[in-house]
Amino acid sequence: MADREPDPLDLPEAVTEPRRRMLPGVVWIIPLIAVLVGGWLAVKAVLEKGPMITITFKTAEGLEPGKTKIKYKDVEIGLIKTITLSRDHKSVVLTAELSKEAEAFLVADTRFWVVRPRIGLGGVSGLGTLLSGAYIGLDVGHSKESQHAFVGLEDPPLVTGEDPGRHFVLHAQDLGSLDLTSPVYFRRVQVGEVVARQLDPDSKGVTLKVFIRAPYDQYVNEYTRFWNASGIDVSLSASGVEVRTESVISLLVGGIAFQTLPDAPPAPPAEENVAFTLFGDQAQAFKRPDALADTYVLIFQESVRGLSVGAPVDFRGVTVGEVVRFGVAIDPTTLHASMPVEIKIFPHRLAAHQLQFDRERMLQVLGSEEARHRRMAQFVANGLRGQLRSGNLLTGQLYVALDFFPDQPRARLEITKTLPEIPTIPGTFAQLQDSLASVMKKLDKIQFEEIDSSARKALASLDQALKDADGLLKHVDADVVPTLGKAVDDVRRALDDASRTLKSTDGVLAPDSALQTQLRDALREAERTLRSVRELADYLERHPESLIRGKPAEEVK
Repeated sequence: MADREPDPLDLPEAVTEPRRRMLPGVVWIIPLIAVLVGGWLAVKAVLEKGPMITITFKTAEGLEPGKTKIKYKDVEIGLIKTITLSRDHKSVVLTAELSKEAEAFLVADTRFWVVRPRIGLGGVSGLGTLLSGAYIGLDVGHSKESQHAFVGLEDPPLVTGEDPGRHFVLHAQDLGSLDLTSPVYFRRVQVGEVVARQLDPDSKGVTLKVFIRAPYDQYVNEYTRFWNASGIDVSLSASGVEVRTESVISLLVGGIAFQTLPDAPPAPPAEENVAFTLFGDQAQAFKRPDALADTYVLIFQESVRGLSVGAPVDFRGVTVGEVVRFGVAIDPTTLHASMPVEIKIFPHRLAAHQLQFDRERMLQVLGSEEARHRRMAQFVANGLRGQLRSGNLLTGQLYVALDFFPDQPRARLEITKTLPEIPTIPGTFAQLQDSLASVMKKLDKIQFEEIDSSARKALASLDQALKDADGLLKHVDADVVPTLGKAVDDVRRALDDASRTLKSTDGVLAPDSALQTQLRDALREAERTLRSVRELADYLERHPESLIRGKPAEEVK
């Protein structure tokens, strides 16, 4: 019985029970919270993620991805993510992520540059990066156009958008000693600097951009003139030697100065980026534009050495014109040479001072060219003459002087000619030379030898007369009563004294006497002196620079 196999029918019957509702376990709460937090962080990261931009530089020197920061006013606003080469391999492209708050900075005229240690004429900058490393600086623009791709500056901007003031454009023939950071002066006070320069497209000049800080920018108006104040301005003119400089800094790095024309009428400040001309020096800048110019010719008979094109035409100390050209004219018949000098006279400079800046009223007052010529003809009829004068003995420069000489013979101005001719008179230097020549001619005409011969003959006749008188006295002495002897002796002694005196005089005036020799030497010395004065005058007229430099070495030898 024990070995009997169990009957399958004897197995217990399974009883089914209803399924229970399972509750979530505590273990699932933590992953759920993590998912919720992760999703919230992801949404927050997306919402707070700043814009991505690209900045192109020529080189990535000192820049590292993940380390180099972007700063605005020393506040971190972004980070460089990647640095790659451009497609043409000529530059590097930086990809940077900015903070959400910096999105408003991304406009078309926003500028980026690398801040690193720099030493230049403007000073030393970026020393703080020696320890912290280079970073990207930012200057926020004012454009309304959004932009996310930028070309970085290779040098930091000299002026940022937040600096108060205005930019102005200057056009010049050449750059001279000017460069970036060159200072700009107003009445010798530094008020700005050069912030940009470039060659004009036609290569005929250069264009500079200067920034004038507030409040000095309000002194720039339509009557303002800019000039190059670099180095030392030394000018030799008919007015003498002039030396000008703005400051010691301008001697080293160049400089620009500006000032409003004297006595200019009030004018509003110039707008941003208004263009001006940059003159070579202050004299050119203050040379007022001449709306009217009448051309005349003056014929001089003397040398015009020392006269130059542009030399002033002066009327009692006031410059009323300038020399345009001059040359030589030789009459083919008489071979007489004259020096025609063509000048321009600016009639408004002879008008009332109130008309200087009122062109319309000036034209009304001065009238037509024919009317101005008639007025000049009246001046000539009343003694107006042209004259060459020396502005300075050191420079040897000449200028044309106009003035009234009532004692001169009457003359007329032929206004019907193409170039009306203003009569001239010799200059003061020519008059001095003519006076010396006249004295020399008079001295040359004196016959010193004839005078000496006549004096010698007169003395011989006087000596013979004394001898005859002495013989007569001897005869009287022999025949007259002895009582008269004393009187005769007195007369004889007197005559003897007179004879000795005349003999002494004859000895003095003898051809080989010391006095005659000294007199001849003195006259010859006077003649040589006058001849030397004439030669000196001629030499100074040809070489006025010798007063400063002396004779050249080859001439001294």
